[in-house]
Amino acid sequence: MKASKASIGRSVDQPDAGVWFYLFYGPDEAGSRALGERLLQGLGASKFALAAGAVKSDPAALADEAAAMSLFGGKRAIWIEPAGKDIEEGVAALLDGGPPESPVIAIAGALPKASALLKMADAAPKALTFISYVPEGQDAERMVVELGRRVGLKVGASVAARVAEAAANDQAVVARELEKFALYVGASPQSPRDLRHEAIDGVGADSAEADFMGLGDLALGGDLAGLSDKLSGLSPTGSEAIPVIRALQRRLLMLVPLRTRVERGESPDAVMTSLGKALFWRDRSLVGKLLSRWTSAKLATVAERVGSLERSLMFGPAPEREALGEELFAIARAARGR
Repeated sequence: MKASKASIGRSVDQPDAGVWFYLFYGPDEAGSRALGERLLQGLGASKFALAAGAVKSDPAALADEAAAMSLFGGKRAIWIEPAGKDIEEGVAALLDGGPPESPVIAIAGALPKASALLKMADAAPKALTFISYVPEGQDAERMVVELGRRVGLKVGASVAARVAEAAANDQAVVARELEKFALYVGASPQSPRDLRHEAIDGVGADSAEADFMGLGDLALGGDLAGLSDKLSGLSPTGSEAIPVIRALQRRLLMLVPLRTRVERGESPDAVMTSLGKALFWRDRSLVGKLLSRWTSAKLATVAERVGSLERSLMFGPAPEREALGEELFAIARAARGR
């Protein structure tokens, strides 16, 4: 069944146990992904990634995985991205079977009206679909205000318009910027703060401080000289380490599904074109190069290593500046094939 713009928030924040399959699609892939993440929170579930290719080769695998009990207890949700024709048979088997232990969340780009997957999900009472468009005008401003509230920022109309315009209305970019602003002003959901133009001037996308957020991109691109230069500007305590790591993690989360599409036979250019405005224009050249340089397996390895580094910095005695620099240089050398 189709969810409306008015009902989708309630549907993901207060999920119906009778919905077994969620399909978020449309030209705004960042928006679809954000709804999926919000649904995970509503479910109180952890993400279990399942490749669309695995479902294509064994359609029963989706229903089997959804029916399986979590090895570690607690709730989980099956996450498929990118989703499309490959999972049609698997979804049909899921919807025809018994109640699963875990719902399935599928993230797709633009789907044609003739898509069998879309038609099936629209017609099924046990499925929910929603199409995301890149927000514009007041919709974009409302998106900024909503995302800001989740990280403890109170955003006025003029500030929201400025943030949306700077990010080309890209929800993923907006979320990244707002997380950075929240850190800068000391905001949290428990301790909200106003976001003012002065904060954006201090740490916005064009400021010197924001350059640190691109350290991960330099590492993935194998730019050893640029990386060395930017690392030298970190504070002695390395207090920027966690924001840098999380920016890198968001980049990896974006790259993995795109690279998977490349490995399924799409060219990097075709993948980039299909994203449309969902990919910030400033990132297009970089993302194209990274898609050609990294395999999905290597990106997954980097993500695992970066996650381990984050945990060690948050809960261990490791020196932040040195540990961050060592890991970023290791990534850069791997990018250069060394």
